[in-house]
Amino acid sequence: MTLQALAASFSAGFIYGIAPGPAVLALFTLTAMSGRAHGRRFITAHLLGDTLWCGLAIMSIVGVSQLGYTLFDILGVLCGGFLIWLGWQALRAPGDGTGQHIGAAHPARTGLVFGLTNPKAYPVAVAMFTALTAPFAKELTWSDAPGFMAAAIVGFVLAYAVLLWMAGWGPVRHVMMRYHRPITRCVGAMFIAFGAKSILDVANAIRNR
Repeated sequence: MTLQALAASFSAGFIYGIAPGPAVLALFTLTAMSGRAHGRRFITAHLLGDTLWCGLAIMSIVGVSQLGYTLFDILGVLCGGFLIWLGWQALRAPGDGTGQHIGAAHPARTGLVFGLTNPKAYPVAVAMFTALTAPFAKELTWSDAPGFMAAAIVGFVLAYAVLLWMAGWGPVRHVMMRYHRPITRCVGAMFIAFGAKSILDVANAIRNR
């Protein structure tokens, strides 16, 4: 495996990790309100889910893993319900700031659930890795897979380090603390929207099939 292939896998992991989504929103809120230690536990646990899905994506590029529709239908409903529940909790939080924000009580457990119940993780990972590593796909063998995955994980870790630094940056924390109530309500509404869209996507996919 060439250095260029490793660089492509690293880039795919970095872009995949830093791309905005519900987990990034939760990380920013949690880190700004509870500190980088909570954010670090959240994102470290989330990495386990990302590693699983991206490992399966790399397997599909090598040529053996093609997951069926049923798994993503189930994950879509579970993820949608989870996000709607989190959003509802955020909307119901007391306006005086005494309510717990997303992941405050169990940051690692919340991060793990985020990582494992993301119905878009596998398709997006396949698309991302295929787009960036297509010139090298035919050359990849099983013996290359560990190094290829290791490069992607380095990309994930760097992306998460950047996000964690940004979320804990003084000006960001100041804004989050000062405008805690509207930001909490906004994040809650966005999570409900994400969750509803996830369930709607499953319903549309089933109907089209």
